[in-house]
Amino acid sequence: MFHKPYGLLSQFTPEAGSRWGCLADHIQVPGIYAAGRLDADSEGLLLLTDNGRLQHRLTDPAWGHWRRYWVQVEGMPTQEALAALRQGLLIQGRPTLQARARTLEPAELEAAAIAERQPPIRHRLQVPTAWLELELREGRNRQVRRMTAAVGLPTLRLIRVAIDLMDGGDPLGLVGLAPGQWRLADGAESVRLAALLAPATRGRRRTSG
Repeated sequence: MFHKPYGLLSQFTPEAGSRWGCLADHIQVPGIYAAGRLDADSEGLLLLTDNGRLQHRLTDPAWGHWRRYWVQVEGMPTQEALAALRQGLLIQGRPTLQARARTLEPAELEAAAIAERQPPIRHRLQVPTAWLELELREGRNRQVRRMTAAVGLPTLRLIRVAIDLMDGGDPLGLVGLAPGQWRLADGAESVRLAALLAPATRGRRRTSG
């Protein structure tokens, strides 16, 4: 479980000519790879594994794992904008699945003690900003940024804070991980992850709604 900071590709090899770093700058564990990805300019929870079946299980859209993002946007969200995010939007010619969206309260942000991004976000003095919590069951290319832009709220900062294993337990999150830090799944988490591959769970599919 890795708290990916801003400026890293979700891969272990650098790209020629790219200004972005890669996972090998922070993690020196052989034989693992990301189960899903975050764009280089996004931050937050990245799961890494050496198990190909688990990687597929966590990333296959058919399972519909909820992914929770905290998104700093330019502008103030209206109820109409939040409703549009929840109901789904036409992005690149295809509708998004229904989502969960709400405005984060200042007390929630204070309690989370989010570290300032490096480099810091550039603010326009005359334009207010707000934080949203957006939960998605799919991971299309730059989807969160495209969705917020579609409702007039450009994304300034994007952090994935949790991934739901859909097993009735608490989602996996960033608690205890500062940007750039990683840890092994603990005993209980390892049991839950292994259970995703048990025969009884195969063939289950998400329902719409």
